Amino acid sequence: MQEIGGRVRRNTIGDAVRRAGARFRDRPALRFGERNWSFAALDQAADRVARFLLAEGLQPGDRVCAFGRNSDAYLLLWLGCARAGLVHVPANFALTATELDYILRQSGASALFTQPALETIAGAAGGELLRGTLDVGQRARDILAIALDAGWDVGPPPGEQVSEEDLVQLQYTSGTTGLPKGAMMTHRALLAEYASCIVELEMLRHDRCLAALPLYHTAQMHAFTMPALLNGGFTLLIEAPQPALVLELIERERITTFFAPPTVWISLLQHPDFARRDLSSLQKVQYGASIMPVPVLQELRRRLPGARPFNCYGQSEIAPLATVLRPEEHEARPGSVGRPVLNVETRVVDAEMRDVAPGERGEVVHRSPQLLLGYWNMPEETAKAFEGGWFHSGDVATIDVEGYLSIVDRTKDLINTGGVLVASREVEEALFTHPAVAEVAVIAVPDPKWIEAVAAVVVLRADAPAEVEVALLAHARERLAPYKVPKRIIIAESLPKNTAGKLLKRELRQIYAGTASGALGAG
Repeated sequence: MQEIGGRVRRNTIGDAVRRAGARFRDRPALRFGERNWSFAALDQAADRVARFLLAEGLQPGDRVCAFGRNSDAYLLLWLGCARAGLVHVPANFALTATELDYILRQSGASALFTQPALETIAGAAGGELLRGTLDVGQRARDILAIALDAGWDVGPPPGEQVSEEDLVQLQYTSGTTGLPKGAMMTHRALLAEYASCIVELEMLRHDRCLAALPLYHTAQMHAFTMPALLNGGFTLLIEAPQPALVLELIERERITTFFAPPTVWISLLQHPDFARRDLSSLQKVQYGASIMPVPVLQELRRRLPGARPFNCYGQSEIAPLATVLRPEEHEARPGSVGRPVLNVETRVVDAEMRDVAPGERGEVVHRSPQLLLGYWNMPEETAKAFEGGWFHSGDVATIDVEGYLSIVDRTKDLINTGGVLVASREVEEALFTHPAVAEVAVIAVPDPKWIEAVAAVVVLRADAPAEVEVALLAHARERLAPYKVPKRIIIAESLPKNTAGKLLKRELRQIYAGTASGALGAG
């Protein structure tokens, strides 16, 4: 009797998708290229993919790796895994064979699904695995073909024994401070986060969403695409956030809501089509995944006056949304990431886990049903992350008397120059106000005098004057204390970013580790 009652009361992602399919039925849910999916069709496809995966011999709890760019097939594999009780393992499609092999072996993956363009890399990784495709043809173990095949409708509903406490995804962190760690996410954690997103981001059933960031990334998949799907919104999915295409689609498809990290918003604002396209349909614009420079935010608000901005802060381990700065809060606190969302409790603490005073720096820690269970097969890292009974984010922030957080920096991005800590964000904000600067990243480089020196890697606008470095230093001196002024100004053609548009400062530190002498400096 207890077992029957448990099944009746359960609440998994598969259950939530089934409810959306029954509720919204033939309404358009997703489009990718020329293919359109209704809510009912997505639910039916999830069943088909789940039956196929189980028929291939996979067992609930087995890990299934997805290695591919955005497509409807990519989303359908995720929905099928969730329905079948399998653990989805998304992998960045920019990984090398060695990096992919690490994730496959560390997760103990039983299956790998990829795209033809990535088969050479995938084939060199992982050893003996069940292999299939995220394809548009009729190939063996082709997820799209299976999702469209009514032959897989026969049989009992899959996943009847799946529990909300079961793992549903291993979300690998970027590995900026060591080997990537697999954050163990349950159905319960992700569903709690979806509820927070729907409430805090004011998601509506008539939303028309453009999904341009990679689905392997937790922000696009779990803060926007999945909550929209469960709430009745329509999603137009594209492979990548190409500026001209994004701007064209916003105009043509009358997109009402769009999320992008700061680097993508910068590329859109600087594209000539931004001024030529009719972007008036945008009602909500969201930004996050890294810190948005206030000057860029101000330009975005000025040029899209009819769109309400939401600052979204979090990380993979909390599924990922932790705090939101709402539109009406931007005027008073443009540099804040807001307050904790519906299902998150947040503090800013010192090294002894005591709450810091308002305005003082400390580490952001969380308690929430959205949190990971731990890191897959990494008990020491898990114990460290949960020291003191709270999850340690690794972010340094201040908090004001009303509970608004302002992120100072990632712990690893603070620069200790001559024994004084400098937040890279503060220096970046100052340099961003110079008209010649298109992008900037501030890092620490080795220095014989200061141990770590403040260095600014700058990408210039096309109309920037020659030999602008001296002017940039003068600009910084007017706005920063002397110890914060860069000792190095490095002009670069571009900044390294991952496929989700996130700036890779670790690569910059490696590239410019030897610039301690010979570069223009502040003395």
